[in-house]
Amino acid sequence: GARRGDLLAALAQAQAGEARARAALDLAGQDLRHTEVRAPIDGVVANRQLRVGDYVQPGTRALTLVPMQALYVTANFKETQTRRMHPGQHATVRIDALGGAKLKGTVESLAPGSASTFALLPFEPGTGNFTKIVQRVPVRIRLDPGQSALAALRPGLSVTANVQLSN
Repeated sequence: GARRGDLLAALAQAQAGEARARAALDLAGQDLRHTEVRAPIDGVVANRQLRVGDYVQPGTRALTLVPMQALYVTANFKETQTRRMHPGQHATVRIDALGGAKLKGTVESLAPGSASTFALLPFEPGTGNFTKIVQRVPVRIRLDPGQSALAALRPGLSVTANVQLSN
């Protein structure tokens, strides 16, 4: 009887020790997972704000991730040029920094307002000033995948965009 009781107590103690070890292992695994930041998309890191060893709080901006799939340019056309534009039209984009290389794309969307409407400090002409200023409308052109020049694109490059209005 007493020997059996000692063995059962030792077994219970060993099982409790195993449960503590599993809990410690789970906590260590969780801590390890918190040392990695995983991106939701493939891309190139730009404008990195953190260095190895930095601590980061949730919601802190760590970097900018530039997607290398589904690339697009935003072309700011004059409002008078967008009258016949609509999503689905074919476009060509000439990239100045790439020696005028031409990329093919498709109009994805037109902004719901002019670029100045969404500016941090929108332009407001003075009272009584009725000078008409042609506004710019941002047009997103999705670049077709599989073009060799896409790998050399970087955010902020100057481009010249042409949209085929006939289709």
